[in-house]
Formats: sequence, structure tokens, C-alpha cells
Amino acid sequence: MSQEKILIVDDEERMCRLLRRVLEKEGYLCHTATSGGDALVRLERDDYDLVITDIQMPGMDGLELIREVRDYNPALPIVVITAYGTVESAVQALRAGAYDYITKPFENDDIRHAAARALERVRLLAENRYLHEELEGRYRYSGIIGTSPLMRAVFEMASSVAASNANVLITGESGTGKELVARSVHFNSPRHERPFIVLNCAALPENLLESELFGHEKGAFTGALNAKKGRFELADEGTLFIDEVGEMSLAAQVKLLRVIQEQEFERVGGSRVIACNVRIVAATNKDLDTEVRAGRFREDLYYRLNVVNIHLPSLRERREDIEPLAKHFLDKFNREMGKKIESIAPRALSCLLAYEWPGNVRELQNALERAVVLAKGNIITPRDLPGGVQSESQICLEVPEHGSNLTDILEDLERQLIIQTLRREDGSQTRTADALGIKRTTLRYKMEKYGMLD
Repeated sequence: MSQEKILIVDDEERMCRLLRRVLEKEGYLCHTATSGGDALVRLERDDYDLVITDIQMPGMDGLELIREVRDYNPALPIVVITAYGTVESAVQALRAGAYDYITKPFENDDIRHAAARALERVRLLAENRYLHEELEGRYRYSGIIGTSPLMRAVFEMASSVAASNANVLITGESGTGKELVARSVHFNSPRHERPFIVLNCAALPENLLESELFGHEKGAFTGALNAKKGRFELADEGTLFIDEVGEMSLAAQVKLLRVIQEQEFERVGGSRVIACNVRIVAATNKDLDTEVRAGRFREDLYYRLNVVNIHLPSLRERREDIEPLAKHFLDKFNREMGKKIESIAPRALSCLLAYEWPGNVRELQNALERAVVLAKGNIITPRDLPGGVQSESQICLEVPEHGSNLTDILEDLERQLIIQTLRREDGSQTRTADALGIKRTTLRYKMEKYGMLD
């Protein structure tokens, strides 16, 4: 960690020396200036983490220096020292932009504590900025891996709806990344400074769902020892992500519908009406059209949630994204585990491309995590992958019978490879040729040779 730097400003050199001696014992690097003008010159030449300044100085006084520093660097904290200790001078300093003040005469601990508080605030603000930038970076659309036409359509739809307040229903199989898209919609919307609150309906028993949604008052039911805010209250002016909304009971659906319509609710066991301004993004892996026809999901709620639908394709529908996703996860787990695995072997990549991925992106992520853990060298090989992924793309190579020749064996292997790749690519000859690294005309020649063309 770099040494924190403090600029001390006082027209009395004796006071500068005292403050410098006290603070350098705490491990800070201190510079001094005996006038406001000298201080501004130093601030232009160097970066400081804190300014400590006297108020009463000839020429540019402390209040004027504060205003100049605020214009130059609004994030730089300033602690003022005054011998007068009047309320008026303290208020003036704070209004001008000072973080804190202390009065002369002071104890050395007063200076130490004031500096520590101000620098801690700087650290917290920097950490908050970093976390905010990390969130925005993680959930911007470029942070979602996928260049296939199906994923480009997802990005376009999500980008279009983010700027509005419309409710969104995200559909798709488990593991396709529905929550990631929901967070991206929120963090690219005008509500991005407000909360993003998650409720997973499948993870809650029916008797707790209403309390989680709307909160409860103290004594509302056995075990309600204190009042509690619900997810709607917590998400006010932000976004509420309701995951697995298809698991919600009909009774809970009625209550959710009322809140969406009225934009108000009451806590369980309470009578006070609470207004809310919440955008809802819901997600499900169920076919809600089928659920509505079967009477398991309310049609009116379905239309309220499904103002805009974003459907996430399964991973097997966008196989061209498997390789970039795998490389993304390899980099991610390299960083997290401190490893330096350089690449994925071609045979291992063939296994990944051939597998059906019933668990979608989540399963691929788990497979790469396992591979990074188990890899002995600097390349991921098929043996590092889960057994099911390995076996999916294996071509059966039997011991040849006496009299078999090598040409026949190799041609049989080539025919099997073409058949498996065609099956994996849903019969597309263009994608099969690309996957095999040959021209489409060469592929057609080989298919004709092996009697695979009608």
C-alpha cells in the first residue's frame, strides 16, 4: 500500500513542524506550506490525500484556500484548524467544503483522529467508486459473452427496453443467464443508482413468500419479533427481479397483481398503505402460455409482467458462443485460482463443442472451473473435463481385424467425424465445414464419397 500524503498549511513554521512530527509518527508522508499560494503551487505539482490548514493566515486565508481546492479537486478532504473556536468560523469552513475542524489549543490525539477519519472517508469513497465501476462494467451488455445472431437479438432487445420503465419477462432454460440479463437491464436504465433487489420464488416456502414480498409488522405471526421491510419496499425507485415467477402460487399471484396495478401495498399484519415505485423484471424457465391455459398462472398477471419478452436461447442453439465463453471462464478461474493455464487443447475444445449442455452456460462454467482445478499442465485437455463432456465427442476406435488396411480405418473414422459434426451443427454444411477446418466444397466431396448426399 502506498504511503498517504498530507499537505499541512500554516503561516507559523513552528506549527507546521509540530503537525508534521505528530503525523509522520503515524506513518504519513507530510509536506508543509506557509501560505495559501504556496499550498496551491504544491497541489498543482503533487497529489495529496489530505490537506490540513489554518484559517487565519495573511493573504489568502483558509476559507479562500478551501474554495480554491474545491474547484481544483472536489474529492480532496480538508481539515481546518482555528485558534478562535467560534461556531461561526467552523460553520463557514464546513460550508466552504471542509470535511472537519479542530480548535487551538489541541491535543496531539485530536490531530491524529481527525486525519484518520478524513483519510478513512477517502478510502471508503474510492472503494465505493471502484465497486460501482465494477458493477457497471460487469453488467454492461459488452460484459455478456455472445456474438451469435440469437444473442445479438437479445442485446438489442435488452438495450431498447432498458431506457423505459416497462416490466420485462425473461424466459429461457435454467442456466442461460436470466439474472445476468436482468441486472444488465437495471444497470443500463435510469434506475441504475437505485437498488436492484432479488426474490427467488422457488427458494421460499409459500407461507414466507408474502412476507418476503411485502414485509411484516412486529407480531404479525409467530416468530415475527420485529417489523421487517419486504422486497417491494427495499426496491423502491429501483428494480425488483422476481426469479422463477412461474413457481408462485395463485394466491400470491393475486397479491402481486394488485401491487403492480395500484403501486401500493400493506405489510403483513399492518394497515398502513405504503406507496412504491418499482420496476419488475421477472424470469421463468416455464412456458407461461401453457401454464395460463392449464389454469396454473393468472392470465392478467402474465400480461402485466410480459410487457416486453426477452427470450434467452439455450447454449446448444448458439454453439458458436461456446468457444469464447470457455475462454472467458478460463481467464476468470485463472485469476481467481492464481493459475496460468494458457489455452484449451483442440481435442478438449471439440468435446466442449460436441456436448449438448443441458445445464447451459452454468454447466459450461462449472466444467471449466473443474478443468482449471484438475489441470496438471498449462493446457486444458479432455481428461480435465467432466466424464459426460468427454464421452460425447469420442469416436469409437476398435482394434482392426486381421487383413484390415489403414486407409479403410482412417476413412471410417473420417466418416464418423463428419456424421457427428453434422449432427451437432443441426445439418448445416457451412458450420460443419468451419468446425472441421475445411472448405464447404471439400466437405461436400467427402459426403458424396461416403454416400451421405441424397
